[in-house]
Amino acid sequence: MNRVAPIVGLASHLGRGVQRIATDAVVGRVRSIPRMVDELDAATLSRVMGRAVTSVSVLGADAGTSSRARLGLTGADVPASVFVKMSAETAATRLMGELGRLAETETRFYRELSARLSGVPRSYGSDFDALTGRFVLVLEDLPADECEFPDTLHPLHSDQAALVVELLAHLHATYWERVPTWTYTASGDSASLLTGALLKTSARRIAERTDIPVDRGRFIDDNYRAVARLIDRPPHTVMHGDAHPGNVYFRNGEAGLLDWQAVRRGHPGRELAYTLVTSMTPADRRADQRDLLDVYRKALAAHGGPHLDSDDLWDRYRQGALYAYVAALITAGMGGMQAEEIALEGLRRAVAALDDLDTVAQLARSL
Repeated sequence: MNRVAPIVGLASHLGRGVQRIATDAVVGRVRSIPRMVDELDAATLSRVMGRAVTSVSVLGADAGTSSRARLGLTGADVPASVFVKMSAETAATRLMGELGRLAETETRFYRELSARLSGVPRSYGSDFDALTGRFVLVLEDLPADECEFPDTLHPLHSDQAALVVELLAHLHATYWERVPTWTYTASGDSASLLTGALLKTSARRIAERTDIPVDRGRFIDDNYRAVARLIDRPPHTVMHGDAHPGNVYFRNGEAGLLDWQAVRRGHPGRELAYTLVTSMTPADRRADQRDLLDVYRKALAAHGGPHLDSDDLWDRYRQGALYAYVAALITAGMGGMQAEEIALEGLRRAVAALDDLDTVAQLARSL
């Protein structure tokens, strides 16, 4: 029975995603949310934003797990420009988003959770269509001349990493053991049934074309669901879920986080490991990670969270490096989600962390 329930859940989840995409193809044109960025007109944005928009122009656009664009606006009490996210362009990418519940999660985050947090782009409104999976999210257009946007190829130094862990501490303290019922752990997601197979396929592909020693994580590939449940043990809080350097920005000496589409519940050790492993060079991380965890512990308590034991957090952090490895391996192995040089650098850092944090042995001892 314990094996059947997750399989039924996965089938239901996949079926819902396929049904939404199929329904969109049939009735989407008569629904209230447009399908493409260039179909967003003043009337739609006026409804979503609750403001009188009189004209719309596309300033720039790109695509990933969602379609994204900068729009120029005119009208009474409207910003001169906004950043908009909508459904992905291809059916395959949309199905991936449905598996991760990306659109539903991010629009709900901005409606229900974001107002209590700092370091979050301002939302001007959103809409989500449960029948077709279409969505539109209208956000603050962060000014390029005021913000710094790092990426994996431009790793964070210790002072920047400290700003990020302080921001995560604020998030975690705000929702410590006050987690909304609609959030779920990564290991509790029915789609996690697919992760082990994806890891093995990705590891094979990476081994065929690079010298990255992904065999160091074979134990994780073979035992993914068990070790994922292990690192998702309570206590829980709300996690950003994808706080890699490409989702970080700095503005006026403070850190911020973008792309809240992977919000999950979980233990902070998982999020801290993922963030520091992907954001810093291995040498810098090894030199500074214990101090950065202390920065986090103090900030968590200062924001009203608990006083975490340093040794326990260190152990959970070492186990949590599993998440950096899993995410980086699938991203690099399956392709299409990041530029290859960024994906491979993230994987190199993740594999290095498995070694120097002795993550596999930590997980094996704890099973």
